[in-house]
Amino acid sequence: MTPRPDSGTGSGSGTGTDSGAGSPAVELRGITKEFPGTLANDRVDLTVARGEIHALMGENGAGKSTLMSVLYGLQRPDAGQILLDGREVVFANPSEAIAAGLGMVHQSFKLFPSFTVAENVVYAAEPRRFGLTDRREALRRVGALAKEHGLAVDPAAKVGDLPVGVRQRVEILKLLYRGARTLILDEPTAVLTPAEADGLFGVLRSLADDGRTVLLVTHKLREVMEGSDAVTVLRDGRVAARMRTAETSADGIAAAMTGRAVELDRVHPPGTPGGDVLTVDSLSTDAVREVSLSVRAGEIVGIAGVAGNGQSELVEAIAGLRPISSGRVSLTGQDITDASAAGRRAAGLAYVPEDRVAVGTAPAATIAENLAMGHHRGHGLLRPSWLREHARGLIERFGIKAASSRHTAGSLSGGNLQKLVIGRELAHESPLLIVEQPTRGVDIGAIQTIHDQLIAHRDAGHAILMVSAELSEIRGLSDRVLVMYEGRVAAELTRESADERTLGLAMAGATPDDDVAPAAVSDQPSPVKEAP
Repeated sequence: MTPRPDSGTGSGSGTGTDSGAGSPAVELRGITKEFPGTLANDRVDLTVARGEIHALMGENGAGKSTLMSVLYGLQRPDAGQILLDGREVVFANPSEAIAAGLGMVHQSFKLFPSFTVAENVVYAAEPRRFGLTDRREALRRVGALAKEHGLAVDPAAKVGDLPVGVRQRVEILKLLYRGARTLILDEPTAVLTPAEADGLFGVLRSLADDGRTVLLVTHKLREVMEGSDAVTVLRDGRVAARMRTAETSADGIAAAMTGRAVELDRVHPPGTPGGDVLTVDSLSTDAVREVSLSVRAGEIVGIAGVAGNGQSELVEAIAGLRPISSGRVSLTGQDITDASAAGRRAAGLAYVPEDRVAVGTAPAATIAENLAMGHHRGHGLLRPSWLREHARGLIERFGIKAASSRHTAGSLSGGNLQKLVIGRELAHESPLLIVEQPTRGVDIGAIQTIHDQLIAHRDAGHAILMVSAELSEIRGLSDRVLVMYEGRVAAELTRESADERTLGLAMAGATPDDDVAPAAVSDQPSPVKEAP
């Protein structure tokens, strides 16, 4: 890190009020960053007060991740200044940013599963005794730090055995152990249950009250409205708005992000179901217990449940990615129980997996090649002109932000990669679409587009089996709802009966007639763990 003398105040861009009355912990002035064919950040100004939770919002490709990468030393800006507590700094790498009091929790956690919590937290900064790592002291320090900040974590637990919400606490402990005064969290609730997300925001508020600063990159309006003090919105690489959270609304933020009015939490009209397309009879796997279900043409069946209750294992078994120990799967009347994944796709199954990077795409292949995957079977060599035209149509239809279809899929942001996978699978026009977490990590405008496309796909006579952790998405799209608990279908609900309380109770293994406290509904752990 190279400190420079303060050079005065920069000019603002965008509209709205200043970011806060407290002394600025972080100031970005005129940050510009350009990649080949893309101006990611265009003279961006950002001011974040000490002790503030500041949300950074924008559509996929708006420049949020690039801006945070610049702040954290992962990217060098082409122009502009970074100031911490009024002093200009230049970071050559994240190590210098960490030394200056910054810390970042990425979407993909950077933890060693075979290490304990304490070993992960103190890694590369271990307490020493007689030249060796003092494990007892590491446990003591991490335990004290967790207690001080209300982070319920066992320092002796192996990280690989912890649920995802607790792993995120370990990431935060790593930053606090290294003295971070400003924490950057990139989509921190993308893989959390509602209860885990509420717990995280309780921790963040405690840290802010203690004088730390939190920069939150997220798409989730409810969390921003309930948990942040200020919001800066980026659109097309520029600041579109700055506002105090208490003085705005979810609709106002959505409009600033997209440049248009957005209808939030829309409940779509019901479909007109036809005959059965998918039939599952008494299916069991290592984590699923005798599940039976059907999905009809022109119908969306939603699957809800706390993560780890068998939803992912169920759809992987149906898609041919996980062995079936017993039971039967039929697609359009054809028994596909013993068919390969390729055989099931040939029989009429399209699949959007939860893991869009490792399972859903080939990151090193081009965007055009990824969009063509599946279309090559039975058609021989695909002409380059067809690849370009096919990619152009889907890029336009789903608003995929890419400089060129010749760029690799790995160069896309997470939300744009999700649009790629969904667009490709819808283009197959298969009788059955299985989709997991259709809008995870996707911006508000794109959520509306994806929802509209799924409804249009359903109304064209296709069957859709959808797994989602977003209850508003389950309620807004599903014609019927199945709730999974401990590897079984615990409830089947009509769209009329699938209110949030009934869903929450079923997700906790209870019924509307049970006397269950609201906190117990959302905080119940699941004994079924996802298979490695």
